[in-house]
Amino acid sequence: MTDRDLPRTDPALAEVLEELRRREPIFHRPESGTTRADFEAMTAHDFWEVGASGQRYDREYVRSVLDARDRDAEDPWQTSDFRCARLGPDVYLLTYTLVQGPRVTRRSTVWERRDDRWVIRYHQGTLVGSGPGPEPPV
Repeated sequence: MTDRDLPRTDPALAEVLEELRRREPIFHRPESGTTRADFEAMTAHDFWEVGASGQRYDREYVRSVLDARDRDAEDPWQTSDFRCARLGPDVYLLTYTLVQGPRVTRRSTVWERRDDRWVIRYHQGTLVGSGPGPEPPV
């Protein structure tokens, strides 16, 4: 199966796709906020992720990595191949490709619409092909 063979986003979800696309890649957009309060507002209390290394990380660990990240360092990236699927009432899976220099990952984020805001429930990054060794989460 190739990327061309994967199902496209249902046209009825076009607005949701665009809203979520503007929020990704999560944790790489300073406009999403960089404070602990911003992070807590955009992640569910039971948020967790699987990094490209295959390791599982809980919400607090991801927050600690973001706290240590140099926000002034250049972090060039490109995204493409966005797709969105409804998983349940107000719950959506967003998938996309993230390119950071030579490193290419496929990303998946489970988003939940709560009242008037979006909350991240789960995130995963999977290396494409043979990339560099283990990486930090997020």
